[in-house]
Amino acid sequence: MTRLIFLGAPGAGKGTQAQILAESAGIPHISTGDILRAEVKGQTELGLKAKSYMDKGELVPDSLILDMIRGRLSQADAVSAGWILDGFPRNVSQAEFLDRLLTEIGQNYDLAINLDVPQDRLVERLLNRATIQNRPDDTEDVIRRRLVVYDEQTLPLIDYYRQKGVYREVNGDRDLAAVTSDLGALVK
Repeated sequence: MTRLIFLGAPGAGKGTQAQILAESAGIPHISTGDILRAEVKGQTELGLKAKSYMDKGELVPDSLILDMIRGRLSQADAVSAGWILDGFPRNVSQAEFLDRLLTEIGQNYDLAINLDVPQDRLVERLLNRATIQNRPDDTEDVIRRRLVVYDEQTLPLIDYYRQKGVYREVNGDRDLAAVTSDLGALVK
């Protein structure tokens, strides 16, 4: 059974790689963005609460995200097959919550894997994605600010997982197949 935490800045390719690895391993790819969209679409109690923040352009509070993660990790496929978390945790307090939750539900994770990509390449990738997906609000200034915030939150997470002995880093600034190959080798 494989349980992984994928870290990586916006544009690093973690969603793409998590999906590829999840499909090949037959385990769920658990993305906080996907969970939010599913909860909102299903008009669940959590989804309706989250939607009230999203409609105002505000960030969904950690407490709601944490409740959604708790629910998703308790579902049968995650319990029996394992999982890849993508986009969670985003800070040390969320990582500490995850550790407590996993202890509570009798699970653990194998590795926290960071896809490392230089900032200029991330900006280039995100500007390209903004053009392809018609995201006019994703300007270079906005993207650079998101990356600064990500770095502020992620650097402590990297140290957190290093201290636990579960941190691994993969060079994400290569072609898709090379990154996929390296990730596959890590989880065998």
